[in-house]
Amino acid sequence: MTDTDTPSAPLAAEPPRLARLTFHGPLSEHRAGRLVERLARTGPATVLDIGRGWGELMLRVLEAAPGCTGVGIDLRAEDLARGRRAAEERGLAGRVEFVEESATGTSRGPVDLVLCVGSSQALTTRKPPALVSDALRALRGLVADGGRVLLGEGFWQRPPTEAELAGMWPGATATDHHDLGTLLDLAVKAGFRPEWTETADAGEWEEFESAYQADTEVWLAEHPGHPRAAETRERLDRHRAQWMSYRGVLGLAYLTLVPVR
Repeated sequence: MTDTDTPSAPLAAEPPRLARLTFHGPLSEHRAGRLVERLARTGPATVLDIGRGWGELMLRVLEAAPGCTGVGIDLRAEDLARGRRAAEERGLAGRVEFVEESATGTSRGPVDLVLCVGSSQALTTRKPPALVSDALRALRGLVADGGRVLLGEGFWQRPPTEAELAGMWPGATATDHHDLGTLLDLAVKAGFRPEWTETADAGEWEEFESAYQADTEVWLAEHPGHPRAAETRERLDRHRAQWMSYRGVLGLAYLTLVPVR
């Protein structure tokens, strides 16, 4: 029997969103622990988290660096509310602020640590291929001398084929991302030295992409007659097809960058 078999049946809950994700990106617990340890070792007093919604990585930095305060900025109120709840539960509410605002042209720097993981597009109105260069220049203006930037940025692991591009996000082109070497060169040109370079592995990508949709897939299987089932099915199938097109082609680099004085 489905939700809609009888007119009097109560309407099932709405499809869940990102409930199984700890981090909004391909980031394992092991890598996150190493990143937090490395960043906290620099003794940051202030952290700015750009476009990361609920700010899980920032909260872990605050836990590892007593006295440090943080600000997370994003445009999605739902994710910011999740971050506030997490901060409250972990006793960090007095040391962190989640603000619904644009990062483009933000004046919230300079700070000791800037986290920008998968969010460089939030720092500029420019489109690829100029987007990354503009974002890096903005990040250099937001970080204090002696501080650090953690940049999580997409790159092509190899040149995508036309067929692969056609299956990715709408309008995907080969200029949407650089290769890893070019990405590092752009960081240097913007006024940084790369202290540490690492990339998400296949397992991290699969964990992220599976968790991204897992709860919604289970919801859809259990509520095939829900009024929102058709649109949810179309969205899930579309995203899975896109993932299969960029799987093994799109990478994510985690660059720990030191500003040049």
